[in-house]
Amino acid sequence: MTAEQPKHPSTETLRPATPAIPPQAGPPAQEKVATKVDLPAVPDAPQKTKAKEPLPTERPPGTPPDPWKAFAASGERPPGRVRRGLGRFFRSLVGEYAIVIYAALLLAVALTWPTLRYPLHTLPQDVWDPSRQAWQIAWAGHILLTDPARLWQSNAFFPLTDSFAYGNSLLGYAPFGMIGEGPLPAVLRYNILFVLAHALLAIGGYALVRQLGAGRTGAAVAAVAFAYAPWRLAQEGHLDIISAGGIPLALAMLARGHGWSLRRGLRPARRSAGWALAGWLVATWQVSLGFSLGGPFLLVLGLVLVVLLVGVPIRRLRRPAERPVLGWRLLLADLFGPLVLAGVSYLIAIPYLRAPATGPAATEIAFFSPPLRSLLIGPAESRIWGAPHEVPRSSLNWPAEMGLLPGFVLYALAFAGLAFSIWTLRQRLLLLVALAGTIVLTLGTNFYEGRWTYLPLFGHLPGSLGLRIPGRLMVWATLLLAILAAGAVAEFVRRAEHLSEQRIPPWPGPWLRLATFVPMALVLVEGWNATAHPVVPAQPTAMRTVSGPMLVLPSAALTDQTVMLWSTTRFQPMVNGSGGFGAARQAELRGKVATFPDAASIEYLRSLNVDRVLLLRSQSAGTSWERAGDIPVDALGIRREDIDDAVVFHLR
Repeated sequence: MTAEQPKHPSTETLRPATPAIPPQAGPPAQEKVATKVDLPAVPDAPQKTKAKEPLPTERPPGTPPDPWKAFAASGERPPGRVRRGLGRFFRSLVGEYAIVIYAALLLAVALTWPTLRYPLHTLPQDVWDPSRQAWQIAWAGHILLTDPARLWQSNAFFPLTDSFAYGNSLLGYAPFGMIGEGPLPAVLRYNILFVLAHALLAIGGYALVRQLGAGRTGAAVAAVAFAYAPWRLAQEGHLDIISAGGIPLALAMLARGHGWSLRRGLRPARRSAGWALAGWLVATWQVSLGFSLGGPFLLVLGLVLVVLLVGVPIRRLRRPAERPVLGWRLLLADLFGPLVLAGVSYLIAIPYLRAPATGPAATEIAFFSPPLRSLLIGPAESRIWGAPHEVPRSSLNWPAEMGLLPGFVLYALAFAGLAFSIWTLRQRLLLLVALAGTIVLTLGTNFYEGRWTYLPLFGHLPGSLGLRIPGRLMVWATLLLAILAAGAVAEFVRRAEHLSEQRIPPWPGPWLRLATFVPMALVLVEGWNATAHPVVPAQPTAMRTVSGPMLVLPSAALTDQTVMLWSTTRFQPMVNGSGGFGAARQAELRGKVATFPDAASIEYLRSLNVDRVLLLRSQSAGTSWERAGDIPVDALGIRREDIDDAVVFHLR
C-alpha cells in the first residue's frame, strides 16, 4: 500500500464498494446491500484463512481416560436406606403430631402435678386403690417373665384361684411391670403410667377429631376437654378408668385406614390397610386393660363392623363404576384385626367368667346409677367446682362415681356447635341423638328403671367384668360433647381467618387468632385438680424376708391393698387381698382371725395351708391384734419369733 488511507473519507468521493470476496464466499444475498458509507480499503490480494478443524471428541486409542471427563460425568449418589430412614425420622420430630405429643406430655405433667414431684413416695388421690393397681402391674410383669401359665393365680387371696381377675387386670401395662422389683419401682412405675395415661387421652382425642375434619385449634380444644373433664378427677385413683386414651386413638386409626372423615365423607383413594390394622391392635390393647371401659368399647366396635358389612355392599351397588371401598389388603386387615380382638378378649374373659358372683346385677346397678342432676355436679377433687358443689354432692348415693360434670365450658361450646359449626346440620343432629342415647345409658336404672336401656346391654353380664357402674359411660358422652365443641371452635377460627384476610392491613388478625385460644384456656381452668398425693407407707423389713404362705396382720379392706404392694419384692403367697370381687370371702376371713392367736383361728389358718402369720407391731395399734405379740403361745403348738418391729408366728 503506497498511499496512506485517509482516516475520515469525504462524502464527495463515495462510490459503490466492490466486494473483494467471491460471491460464493460472501455473506447471504439478503445482506448484500450498497451503502453510502466509506468502507475501509481492503487489500487487492487478501489472504485466505484456513477453516479450523474441530477438536476431536474422543481421545486417541491407547491413551489413559480423561479424569476431568470422569469427574464431570459422575452424578450425586442417591441417599441410602439408612440415610432416608434418618431423614424421615428427623422430619417426624417436627411434624404436627410430634408437636401434639410434646404438648400433651407437658400438659399431663402440669395438670397432674404434683404427681411427679415425689414419684417414688406418693400416689395420687389415696394409697389404697393405687397401691393395689401398682401391685397388679408388677405381678403381671413378674409372672410373665417367670411362669406365664400362672398369670391368673396371683400371690394374693391365697388359696383362691383366678385371683388376678378380682378387678380390671391392667394387663396391657405388663411390659412396664417387667422393669424393676419392689414397692419403690412399683410406685414410680404407677406414677409415670398415670401421667402418660393423661397424655394419651389428649393425643387420642386430638387424632380422632382431626381425622373427622376439624382444624388444629378445634381438635386441640376437644382433646383438652376430653382428657381433663372435671368428672375424671374423681377417678384419679383408678388407673384403669383414666386409661381410656386408646378408645379415640383406635377409632381415629380405623377412620384413617378406611379413608373416612365426618366432614369429607368416604374417600377410597386415601384408605390404608396399615392404619386400619393398627386401629384394631390398639383396640385390643385397650380392652386388655379392663372390661369396665373395654366392654362398651367392644359394642361400639361391633357397630363399626356392622356398618362395614352393610354399608360397603350398598355403596358398591349404588356406584358400580367407583373404585372399590375395600381393597384386598384392607379386607384382610378387617378380617385379621377383629379376629385378634375377639380372641384376646375371650381369653382374658375366661377367668372373669369363673369369678364368684357378688350379688344381683339389678341391685348393684341401681345403687350406682346416677341421677340426672349429677351431670351438673363436680367432684371433690376439682379445684374450681369441688367446694361450690359440696352440698349437692352430699345428696348423691356414691359421690365418687356420681359427680359427672364434664365442664360447663364444654357444655357451652357443644351447645354453640349445634347452631354454629363446620359439621352439616344432619351430622349435628346425629351427634345430638348419639349424645342423648349415651346420657340415657349413663343414668342406668334412673331412666325407666333401665329396662330398655342399660339392663338389656349389661345387666346379664357377671359383676366381675366391672360393668355395673353406669356413670363410667360418661367417657362416651364427653367424647361426643368434645366433637360438637370442636365444630363450633373450628367454624369460629375459619371465620376469623376469613375476616382477617378481607382487611388491609389484616388487623385485627392476630387478636382474632388469640381469641381462638380462649376456649382452650377456659377448659384448662376447669380441669385444674386439687387431688391429694399422700405418702405411701414404707415397706416393713419383714416383708422382704418372711416367706409364705402367710397372713399379714393387721388385715383390713384398705390396708390389705398396701400389703399387696409390699409383697412386690418376693411375691410370697399370702391370704391378704382386697379390692375387686373377693370382698365377702375376705370379710369372713378377718372375722375368723380377729382373736388370733387362739386355737380356733390357728386351726382355721392351718385348714387354709397357711404356714406363718406376720404381725406388724407398728401397724396394729388400735386393732384387735394390738396385744397379739405378747400373748404366750407355748400351749397352742406354734412358735413365735421376734424380728425387728414384727413378730412371726410359725404354725407348722
